[in-house]
Amino acid sequence: MLPDVDLLHARYLRKTFARHTHDAYVIGAVTEGVEAFRQRGTEHRAGPGGLALINPGVPHSAHAGVPEGWRYDVLYPAPGLVARIAAETTPLRGTPGFVAAVVHDSGSARLVAGVHRAAEGGQPLAADSLLRIVVARVLRLYGGALSSRPVASAGARTAERARAVLEERMADPPTLEALAGELATGTFALLRAYRERYGMPPHAWLNDARVHRARTLLDSGVPPAETAAAVGFTDQSHLSRHFGRTVGVPPGAYQRERLRPR
Repeated sequence: MLPDVDLLHARYLRKTFARHTHDAYVIGAVTEGVEAFRQRGTEHRAGPGGLALINPGVPHSAHAGVPEGWRYDVLYPAPGLVARIAAETTPLRGTPGFVAAVVHDSGSARLVAGVHRAAEGGQPLAADSLLRIVVARVLRLYGGALSSRPVASAGARTAERARAVLEERMADPPTLEALAGELATGTFALLRAYRERYGMPPHAWLNDARVHRARTLLDSGVPPAETAAAVGFTDQSHLSRHFGRTVGVPPGAYQRERLRPR
């Protein structure tokens, strides 16, 4: 396992990923078929030799762009790692990020595949080296400094207060009406402000946040049934449904792979 990066190699035929976010950056190299994903109101399509590039925290959904689905190799480098690579190899200042959602770059796609082959072959030095090379290349070719998004309105401040409540009471959240009442605003005003600030309504954001927290618990060895209860899902099947629609695999399979001796 490489530090500060997750790897995914998968083929999906009819898989649909619900709207979700990642804590890490996403560099997905499509090797077969077409992946379609939607972010910021636009649908993007990546085919063989194409890269899907997604910044941390950006809500998006995904599905097959052709009947035969798609196959891809994905890197999920942590923000700290990307920041260190950017500082060492680019003139970017501030938070680095991708300024394009899809590019056709067969050279970078081959490097992504090389990271996977080296990691699967038990060659951590080669895998780590190739990882840094491909991240530096992608930042150099398709990177820029992400603009900060300061709180600029009362609505944004209300949305951030609502998020704090949902994070604190994830296992037993209030209803929308109760939440709006606590924040002294209307339900539709809260829905509008939350969507504008976080790209999704409160209930969708909450399920996404629950999956993020579930991954942390599963990584630490907490059984799926206990994890479901801890993050507020009604039972393990409820967790499995949302987890699979976001991560792509059931929580049990995810945990077995994460805890497998290397």
